[in-house]
Amino acid sequence: MNGWTVDVRRLSEVRPQDVMALHNHPRVRRTLPLAQSLMDEAGAQRFIAAKERLWEEHGYGPWAFFVGDRFAGWGGLQPEGPDADLGLVLHPDFWGLGQQVIPTILRHAFSEWGLPSVTVLLPQGLRGMRAATRFGFSPDGEVMLNRVTFVRYRLPISTWRAAQKMP
Repeated sequence: MNGWTVDVRRLSEVRPQDVMALHNHPRVRRTLPLAQSLMDEAGAQRFIAAKERLWEEHGYGPWAFFVGDRFAGWGGLQPEGPDADLGLVLHPDFWGLGQQVIPTILRHAFSEWGLPSVTVLLPQGLRGMRAATRFGFSPDGEVMLNRVTFVRYRLPISTWRAAQKMP
């Protein structure tokens, strides 16, 4: 772990140009199999607005992560059918930051929002499976989204509590 000091903010505090630059970065795009085309500024504005609506409609959603004054990426929970799915998109300069922010996301999911489980969807073959299992997620089937197959991993609250040594 790099020990970065992370500032957590709402995604609405990020300039659309920064979201656009993140999503259009070639190395980031390789981790986003559902991204069909490059994001423009209007698309970034729609993206930010849609993620902010999740907070209004569900009481949870993604946050923006800053290291110093740099936008490092975004991550958090969003509904995927009946599940709360964890998503994380980081600039390559900050790959590894997930080790710091994922525990915070999970703590909110289980301790504050009382969710019964959290899922993560990983495209087949995408590295990340080890990270998911390191946080206690277990394989839980496959999901097809826009003709792309994802492996679903699930972390039940009971598994999370046991790892935290909580009752």
